Amino acid sequence: MEKIVKIKEVKLVTHDVKQFIVEKPAGYTFTPGHATEVSINKQEWKHEKRPFTFTSLNEDDYLEFTIKIYPDHDGVTEQLGKLKPGDELIVRDTWGAIEYKGPGYIIAGGAGITPYIAMLRELKEKNKLDGITLFYSNKTDKDIILKEELDTMLGKNVTYVITDQKDTHFTKAYIDENFLKRHIDNFNEKFYVCGPPKMTEEVGELLEKLGANPESVTLDDQ
Repeated sequence: MEKIVKIKEVKLVTHDVKQFIVEKPAGYTFTPGHATEVSINKQEWKHEKRPFTFTSLNEDDYLEFTIKIYPDHDGVTEQLGKLKPGDELIVRDTWGAIEYKGPGYIIAGGAGITPYIAMLRELKEKNKLDGITLFYSNKTDKDIILKEELDTMLGKNVTYVITDQKDTHFTKAYIDENFLKRHIDNFNEKFYVCGPPKMTEEVGELLEKLGANPESVTLDDQ
């Protein structure tokens, strides 16, 4: 299935992250946390497909994607960064590993937060955010995506972890074994992990080493 959709709005979220609000095809549905393959509806780019997760909700009358732009890469996100309202994207069938399976810990790195935005927004709508704790790692303070919204949804249950900025306002650390031992009381909880491939793999291995049930750990990388 391929549907051509027009971009309705483009918003700057951080210095290198943009939100794209696009038309929603009739009858199009998805599970919060899932993704679709997106391409730009231009002759030279329409076959260059990239997976992006929805950050909108099913009941919205539009689709929203929150995408990190890499202007130094000659690729799809660089081209996406140049698009304006009226330009077109191609969306396809939906799929994904991440979906809500109960309360627990979300561990995200960088753009790895995006699959959880729709999931958290839906839980907020249903008043079911109790029992969710988020550890969100970025290189610097300015890299945090949708911080104000995350604060509103999770309050004291979100910890921002900063790896590369000495004068950070948040927790200067890496999400390593010591961090997990210090911040997690119960490894029998559910865990949702998404970030760069190396981080996702290492955190998954550490959680298992510390006693988490592999069946309770959902891993996906960005």
